[in-house]
Amino acid sequence: MATPVESPLNKKSVQYDAYANGGTELPLVVVVGPTASGKSATAMRIAREFNGEIICADSRTIYKGMDIGTAKPSKEDQAEVLHWGLDLVEPGEHFTAADFKNYAQQKIEEIRARGHMPMLVGGSGLYVDGVIFDFQFAKPQPELRKKLEQMSLDALKKYCANNNIELPENEQNRRYVMRTIERNSAPQTRRAEPIENTIIVGIATERDVLRARIAERSEHMFETGMVEEAKTLGKKYGWDSEAMTGNVYRLVHRFLDGEFNETELKERFDIADRQLAKRQMTWLKRNPFITWCSLDDAYEYIKGRLTARSSSN
Repeated sequence: MATPVESPLNKKSVQYDAYANGGTELPLVVVVGPTASGKSATAMRIAREFNGEIICADSRTIYKGMDIGTAKPSKEDQAEVLHWGLDLVEPGEHFTAADFKNYAQQKIEEIRARGHMPMLVGGSGLYVDGVIFDFQFAKPQPELRKKLEQMSLDALKKYCANNNIELPENEQNRRYVMRTIERNSAPQTRRAEPIENTIIVGIATERDVLRARIAERSEHMFETGMVEEAKTLGKKYGWDSEAMTGNVYRLVHRFLDGEFNETELKERFDIADRQLAKRQMTWLKRNPFITWCSLDDAYEYIKGRLTARSSSN
C-alpha cells in the first residue's frame, strides 16, 4: 500500500467535529454496485469530505500483485485516502469470506477509534453481506469436503443443480464450486437487518452506460499493461492458481495459448465483465436495505444523510 505523502490521518472535517461533539459513533457507510459502476469514485468523494477510510470489499483485490487486472484503487487514491483490504494474501493462499468479515470488523473498530469514518466499498456480495448482516459462517465439514474432492467439476455442478444451489461467479473453478456447496450445506446464521448505524447505498447504472464504462475501463487495462501483468503472475504462481481463474487472467491465458487474437480477447473480456456485473446485481438486489441512486445522486444522498446526522447531534 502506498504511504500517504500528507497523511489523511491528520485531516478534520466539519461533519466529523459535529459527530465528535455530540458523542455519536460515526456511521459505517457502505457503497455497493456492479463492476465499473463508479462506486469507487463516489466513495473517494465522500471520504475526502468526511474524513473516511475505505475498506475494499472485493474478492480479487485481496491478492498481492494483481493490480491492473483487478482494477485496484490507484496509488494516487491510496495516497490521498487510506484504503484497507488490499494485498492481504499471495495468489493461491486460502482466504474466505469469513476471513474478510473478521478483518473488516477489526478495521472498522480501528478506523472509528481514530475518529474517522469507516467505509465499506465493493461488489463482492458475500463479503459485504458478511459484514453488514454479521454472518456467523459455518464451521468446516471434513467429511463433506472429502466427498466433494472426489467429484469432477461436472458432478459438482450437477450436485448444485439437484440441491438448488446457485453456481458461483467462476463456475469453472472446482474450488469455488466446492466452497459454494459447503456454504450452502451447513447452518449459517445472520441478522435479519443490517448492523446499527449503517448507511447502505447502491449505484444504479443504465445498461448502455454501464457497458460503455466497462469498455472504457477494459481499454485502459490493456493500455496500462494488463497482459504483461497476467504473464508475470502466471509464471510466478501458475495459471491453475485460484486467483488466476478470474475473468481477465483466465482469458489472457487462453490468448497467450493462441486461442484468439487481441481484438477477440478484448471482446471476450467485455462480455465476461458484463456477465459479472449481471451476477453482482442479481446478488445485490436481494438486499432490501440498499438505497439505490444514480451515480450523480449517490454522492448527494450520502452527503445529505451524513450532514443530517451530524446536525442532529
